[in-house]
Amino acid sequence: MLAIARGLIARPRVLLLDEPSLGLAPILLDGLYDLLAELREQGMTTLLVDQMAGLALSVADRAYLLQSGIVRHTGSASDLRADPALVRSYLGEHERAT
Repeated sequence: MLAIARGLIARPRVLLLDEPSLGLAPILLDGLYDLLAELREQGMTTLLVDQMAGLALSVADRAYLLQSGIVRHTGSASDLRADPALVRSYLGEHERAT
């Protein structure tokens, strides 16, 4: 959260986040993604890379699913969340409610 705040101080046009959930206690994840959703609602463009696919899709407009460095799926976040095969393969049972 502190790193995100430091990044926002500069009022960037695009916020780049690489694995912001890494190392966070599970109880903090919802707060982090609530903040990212709020930034999106305020018009902040964010490029987010995260292995927590369900959480990332919950705040995304568009999504690119990479496997071994190759783009395997792309589309709107809602389309990817609605694809049963992708949900089974990548999201599992822990998808965040939207």
